[in-house]
Amino acid sequence: MPIVEKLDDYGKGAWIAFAVLGFIVFWPLGLATLAFLFWSGRMGCGMSGAERYEHRMNRLQSKMERLKERMGGRHGFGGGWGGGPSSGNSAFDEYRAETLRRLEEEQKEFQDFLGRLRMARDKAEFDQFMAARRGENPEPQASAG
Repeated sequence: MPIVEKLDDYGKGAWIAFAVLGFIVFWPLGLATLAFLFWSGRMGCGMSGAERYEHRMNRLQSKMERLKERMGGRHGFGGGWGGGPSSGNSAFDEYRAETLRRLEEEQKEFQDFLGRLRMARDKAEFDQFMAARRGENPEPQASAG
């Protein structure tokens, strides 16, 4: 859905304007837009803090991937970020390549951290479920997210 991606790029304001325009043009269209916004979680309704954060991170990740694809196709950057045209200053080119490599490593480490965090939260929920199923009285644990 290209219109959904485009409106997501502009943020909540664009969605609100689209809903208002929908009400002006044909009220069921505006109502359907509002229902879609709340159902999809784009307005942050119905999600806990951890789910909202995870949703935002996934959206950011997909935006970064789209940006990489666009830059790779239009500017001839090749497969990665560091293969761009030379600026003419070898010290800057080296610094840019090193910084981009470090950022990609940090992004990978952060994704691994999020995976471990999800696993820990799932394990805590499962352990609590199993304890409740056995009839034990589990102590409520703080959420990992």
